[in-house]
Amino acid sequence: MKSSTPVQLLGKFLSVFKHSRVAVEIVWSTHAALTVTMALATLLAGLLPAAIAWVGQLIVDAVVAAIQAPAETKEAATRLTLFYVLCEAGLVIFMTGVQRLNTVCQSILRVLLGNRINVMILEKSLTLELQHFEDSEYYDKLVRARREASSRPLSLVVRTFDLLRESISLVSYAYLLFQFSPWAVLLLGFAGLPAFVAEARFSGEAFRNQRARSAERRMQIYLEMVLTREDGVKEVKLLKIGRMFLQRYIDIFLNIYKEDRNLVLRRGFWGYVLGLLASAAFYFAYGWVVFAAIAATITLGQMTMYIAVFRQGQNSVTSSLTAINGMYEDNLYLSNLVEFLEHEVPESTGSQTEGPDPGDGIRFENVSFYYPNSNIPALKDVNLHIRSGESLAIVGENGSGKTTLIKLLTRLYTPTHGRILLEGLDLREWDIEALRYKIGVIFQDFARYQLKVGDNIGIGDVENMHERPQVEAAARDGLAADFIQHMPETYDTQLGTWFKGGKELSGGQWQKVALARAFMRSHADVLILDEPTAAIDAQAEADIFAHFRELTANRISIIISHRFSTVRIADHIIVLDHGQIKEEGSHDSLLALNGQYAKLFHLQAQGYQ
Repeated sequence: MKSSTPVQLLGKFLSVFKHSRVAVEIVWSTHAALTVTMALATLLAGLLPAAIAWVGQLIVDAVVAAIQAPAETKEAATRLTLFYVLCEAGLVIFMTGVQRLNTVCQSILRVLLGNRINVMILEKSLTLELQHFEDSEYYDKLVRARREASSRPLSLVVRTFDLLRESISLVSYAYLLFQFSPWAVLLLGFAGLPAFVAEARFSGEAFRNQRARSAERRMQIYLEMVLTREDGVKEVKLLKIGRMFLQRYIDIFLNIYKEDRNLVLRRGFWGYVLGLLASAAFYFAYGWVVFAAIAATITLGQMTMYIAVFRQGQNSVTSSLTAINGMYEDNLYLSNLVEFLEHEVPESTGSQTEGPDPGDGIRFENVSFYYPNSNIPALKDVNLHIRSGESLAIVGENGSGKTTLIKLLTRLYTPTHGRILLEGLDLREWDIEALRYKIGVIFQDFARYQLKVGDNIGIGDVENMHERPQVEAAARDGLAADFIQHMPETYDTQLGTWFKGGKELSGGQWQKVALARAFMRSHADVLILDEPTAAIDAQAEADIFAHFRELTANRISIIISHRFSTVRIADHIIVLDHGQIKEEGSHDSLLALNGQYAKLFHLQAQGYQ
């Protein structure tokens, strides 16, 4: 393996700082006034220490002059000394106020920035396709982006200001030291470099370790969720897997801890050893200045000032190099946020809000779809025409492609081959919001929102979710109205167990709430129910679908179900098998065909005999 040259290493080091501009833009857009205030406070904080050191020299020299002054001028010399003391006290008070102002600005900005970064991450998530959320690489990026993302931009800007402050201080210190000796200035500048180089190396190693552990940390989060959430705790207790999962959680921690501990130990050792060079340089300069004072080449006040300036200058060099190293580390972590925010999202929306042929319904033309990293088609060469006002039932074994077909129709996925048309217009040309406004759907894995009953139903049509009559009508259509009326606060009852006063529902009741959510879309031209009655009793199912036929008399309805009592009411039925349409027709024609549909129908019928 070819080693990098010093120039290449320097170039690689400097290239990381390209994200500083992003950090400044984020912080500035979060609160410009606070950012400007911090910048001014930093400028003043950089100038004041040198001014205080200079006044300190004047005080010492004034004290020596007052001691040596004759009696007639001693009072005047004493007043001058007191004046210098008051000047230094004023400068110290002013510097303390500036530092406190800077701290207050940082504290306020940190809170605002934390929220801003989280909002940026969530906004980016809203633009992503469903396939991104099914990709482990995406989740690794998300974990890396959220890890310290809320603090790093502000930290980077603060350290930039710190570097500016220390640079200003260093220039002023160097000016004062140059009067003593140019070599003292060089000694001040180079004493801290070895420790800085080592620290930069360890910072890069720490970042690479953190980046490589994204999947492990996600597993920790998952195990923690399984052990602490109500939807997993039942099986955890019954299967007695809690200890096993807890041990896995601990094992991951111990593996990460071992690497971190070794890095911290090496970092601490080399930091101490190389830091001794800075201490040696200071005491060399200390002796140099002392001997110069003994030789009477400088005054006692100058000796005091030069020692203070070299000590403070050395601190400024250390602080400057620490700031640069911190900026390097912040840029590394900020690259995670930038990588996530710049995650490429293909253009998913067109501009059309209606099709040229509203009566044409839905067409699938040679549609095939492959999931990422799979060479087996989930759907293959599907051709299907669902006419306006027609009801379609989809039958097939698990994994046959039923739900995938619905996800393609709702533009959660895009076909790998072929096209889907609505009202004679390719779905890719539809405005995505307009398309989804025309479709109402409930999936078999519907969400159980920890919200009030009315909100759980109303979000089916966000624009009208606060229209109580429409919410109540949807509840009646989904057969949820009866049990809602018996709840403590009816439609204002909190659901779930995450928040105080929440009431948990049975599986069938949750399914009726989800059905009501779908019926909120009274404006939808297409209504899709994917296994909508799996947790509902047979009588309730019959009532729902009798009413469903009435509601969808002039609209397209699509039903996915394993219950043939439901399927047989559809105008048209298709049988999917391994992603392909094997049979299609009406209930009677498919029975007469005596194929797969007839076989499945008779098998289910035997269970009722």
